[in-house]
Amino acid sequence: MIRVQTEDFDVAQELARVRRGDRGIGGIALFVGVVRAGAGDETIRAMTLEHYPAMTERELAKIEAEAKARWPLEAVTIVHRYGRLEPGDQIVLVIAASSHRQAAFEACEFLVDWLKTKAPFWKLEDTSSGSRWVEARAADDDAAERWQKESGS
Repeated sequence: MIRVQTEDFDVAQELARVRRGDRGIGGIALFVGVVRAGAGDETIRAMTLEHYPAMTERELAKIEAEAKARWPLEAVTIVHRYGRLEPGDQIVLVIAASSHRQAAFEACEFLVDWLKTKAPFWKLEDTSSGSRWVEARAADDDAAERWQKESGS
């Protein structure tokens, strides 16, 4: 299940939705991303996430399909927010459920890595030193590259 929304999400409610009635699930891994307040002397006051709805949903569906092709998953949930968010606000939820924990762990990590590098969201940070667009990080690209090597792509 994929949702892109402005509203906050309830992690417990989303987890219950995944578990509801599925006795084949033996392991669930989840990740919640939140807006941080910054590091060092610079403070993040807010982050505004922008996207193109049809493009974003299409890319998220591709990412979900790739995870399902790589691991025996019983369920996948991706909830990603957009709009203006403040430090402490939840941005993204990823849940991967499988009959075994290892597949759930690996799929969750893959989904988060690919969301960071392939999902078309643009982030504008309002910081104590002004506003700036968030650039791609080499560490995120390196993490995604690992998955490309493992798939032979």
